[in-house]
Amino acid sequence: MNEKVDSELNFLAEMARLKAVPRLGWLLRGVREVESVAAHSYGVALTVMLLADLARRKGTAVDVERTLRMALLHDLTEARIGDLPSTIKSYFEPGTLRRAEEGVAQEMLGPLGSLGAEWQALWLEYEERQTLEARLVKAADKLDLLVQALEYERGGAGALDEFWLNAEQDFARLGLEDLLGELLASLRQRRPSRAAGQ
Repeated sequence: MNEKVDSELNFLAEMARLKAVPRLGWLLRGVREVESVAAHSYGVALTVMLLADLARRKGTAVDVERTLRMALLHDLTEARIGDLPSTIKSYFEPGTLRRAEEGVAQEMLGPLGSLGAEWQALWLEYEERQTLEARLVKAADKLDLLVQALEYERGGAGALDEFWLNAEQDFARLGLEDLLGELLASLRQRRPSRAAGQ
């Protein structure tokens, strides 16, 4: 078999595992029937497409294709590492998890040659949050989480307040509070009354 094609198919097969990797943070909070990492990545891609288009309509130059590629790749290492919620990440020494994720990304993308190098650069760009596109993807990651929290609350999961805490500050740190303020305020208003303590 062609080694290049074999590497490409191996990558796709490994990424398909994300369809079965659960978002562990929801499980730890008692939510049943949780979304997969792949479902979350789809939500992030759809959300960043909306955010990028809204930014462009406000006159901001945004590379939409770049944001979409980044969104699809942002959780790729979870195919091997799994989804580690923040409560678990706090047990790692500073930098340890990041180095592990970088090594996993290199192992996963390296066999794809120059294409893999391009994709790894996009993944690193997302991790470093230095570009507008990377910050938009991070904002989409958080916004998708909040939309999912709202859906779980509406489905009877109880208040998931911890996910809503500091949302405004998170978006402000990304420099995107102007773009996201109205969306976040409207999202908060939709929370069930028993869950809207925040």
